[in-house]
This record gives sequence, C-alpha cells and structure tokens, in this order.
Amino acid sequence: MTEDVNVDSQARRASIVTALREGVQRVDELAHWCGVSTMTIRRDLQALEEQNKIRRVRGGAIPVDAWSFEHRLGRTVAAKQVIAGKLRSLVPATGGIGLDGSTTVHQLALALGDRAPRDITAVTTGLETFHQLNRTPGVRVYSTGGTADVHTGSLVGPIAALTARQFALHTFFASATYLDGTLGSTEFTADEAAAKQAMAGVARRTVLAVDSSKLGKHAVAKCFALDEIDILVTDLPPGAAELADYVGKVEIL
Repeated sequence: MTEDVNVDSQARRASIVTALREGVQRVDELAHWCGVSTMTIRRDLQALEEQNKIRRVRGGAIPVDAWSFEHRLGRTVAAKQVIAGKLRSLVPATGGIGLDGSTTVHQLALALGDRAPRDITAVTTGLETFHQLNRTPGVRVYSTGGTADVHTGSLVGPIAALTARQFALHTFFASATYLDGTLGSTEFTADEAAAKQAMAGVARRTVLAVDSSKLGKHAVAKCFALDEIDILVTDLPPGAAELADYVGKVEIL
C-alpha cells in the first residue's frame, strides 16, 4: 500500500497511538481527537497496523505492545515495589484473597513468595499472577478462567465473573488504569471493569493500588467510585499533596 509519509501524517499517526494509550479507541473518537475525517483515520490505522504499532478491532483499534503485560511490568518498577510492601501488610494470615491481573498487584504476588503466608486461598484474573502464586508455599490458587481482554490480557467475561462469585473473600487487591478524584477508578475496557467489580462484590474489602503516575486521569470505562474503595495504596506518603483530592473520601495507606 502506498501511503503519505509527510511530516503531518507522521505526527498524526503518533498522536493516534498516544490517543489509543489514553483509552480512545473508536474511529470517530480518533477522528475528533485528530481533527480529520474517519476515512483518513482508517487509512492511518491500516498504515499503523502494517507497521505493527496497533491492532485494529471492531470499530477502532488498540496499541500492540504499549500495554502488554511484559511492557507494563517494566514500568514504574520502584513505585510498584513500594506499593507491594504496603499491600503485603494487608494480606491476612489465613482466608481468601482476590487479585486482579495488573502488574501492580503482580508485585504483591512476588512479595508473597518472599514471605509466604500460612494458609491463603487466592483467586486471580491474571495468568502470570496465577503461575506465580502456584509456586508459592501456603497459597492455594484458582484462576477465574474467561476470555483474555484484548487490551490487558487479564481474564474477563461471564465465566470469569461466574467463577469469582463462587468465593467469599476477605480482601480484593486491584489496580486501575487511572484514578480520578471525582470519577473514581477507570479502565480501558468495560469488560475489565466488570471483572473487577465481580471480584469486589464477593470481598469484605477492596484495596486499590495505583502508582502516582495514574492519579488525576481517567480512561473510558468506570469501575469503582471512591466510596467503593476501602483502602487506597500508592507509592506516596499518605500526606502527599498529590493525594489531596482523595483525603476524607477513602482511607489512604
């Protein structure tokens, strides 16, 4: 395919990839974002797919590698390790816990391997987290099953929700794409949000763990309102200025 590769088109395609990473996925939304026609966006998406930068899905597109588990695992590692240390203190000695498929919560699974609990039953929507916990003494782990979310790889869908509802959990540990002081937590896809909501629905408390780079932003799918989150865990000290929007609305660790 012969494509226009002038500076304007290159800048626009870079903007499209940025928009996709921010959660804009539909062709009409991308056209509005870039100020061009939907036909131009479709040509751009075809060119970007040929360059293996995006994957077209029905009605729009998603980035290929930017949000893969491996890519996300290598981002903000120090912050996630700080968060994992805080999360570890919230894990009960016995009982049931839920873990989402995020790389932030995966750091908690790694921390459990360093200091194994006595007798924990864990349920997770994350394949990598399942394999990690399956090697951890003192943990009996279940995968929810389901369909892999095209954006995150986490297990979602009716099977995942049905499995989650078979348990009565002490704590559900989750992360989020972004967290906003008004909207609460949001995800890139409604399926991802629904899977987390199902797990939270069978837990006595929900702990949301997000690094500071996710604060004050939002994606397209609402997940938890702030009053549905029992404890907010970040890499910041609880009195940090960046957390001002959440003070008095949720317990901060």
